[in-house]
Amino acid sequence: MPSFKGDEATNYDERIERLVPGYELLHQLTFAQCQVQLEADAKVLVVGAGTGKEVIALAQANPNMHFVAQDISEDMLAIAQQRFDQAGIANRVQIHCGDLNALEGQFDAALCLLVMHFVPDDGSKAKLLQAIRNQLVSGAWLWIADLMKPETPFERDAQFKVCQQLGLTDIGVERTLAAFEREFFALDRMRFAELLEYNGFGVAHCYFKALSFTGFVVRCQ
Repeated sequence: MPSFKGDEATNYDERIERLVPGYELLHQLTFAQCQVQLEADAKVLVVGAGTGKEVIALAQANPNMHFVAQDISEDMLAIAQQRFDQAGIANRVQIHCGDLNALEGQFDAALCLLVMHFVPDDGSKAKLLQAIRNQLVSGAWLWIADLMKPETPFERDAQFKVCQQLGLTDIGVERTLAAFEREFFALDRMRFAELLEYNGFGVAHCYFKALSFTGFVVRCQ
């Protein structure tokens, strides 16, 4: 799993919007569900919080919620901390760099957006889901979005066409195609459902799909 450093961390927010069709809509739909489903003072775990965009949006819309922003990138979290300070929400956000299992748990919900496709399905995906489940109270919600395996022979090609329309350069397309071979570990829906069930989650319901990028909401059993 990559640990974004230096320029990769600094330029992440600009780059990701060219790589994920519907990036802003994914977050808008996720946040709307959090607002209607969670209690006003909910404690939320954000897995792979990166530069803090998700946390800031939720915190500003929900002034009584508290958050833990977890990531493995110190550089990304350093940017996030500055942004939390600027947004005036630092007193409601705990930064955690490292393993999820080091946290104390008892979260009402978790977000894991655009993270798990970086994790190999060699037992590592299962460990990540189990670590998230261990932090959640019974009945808690998980919003999870990932790059999934294509459902049609042309879906992946169409995805790159959209990325070019969003401003991804030809060189960027070449690099991303190479990354698909080395760094991304997409699942099909059956395997995804198996992993969720094995690690203590219920049936996942799709709430977002933009070609291969898919968002699901699922509840702890």
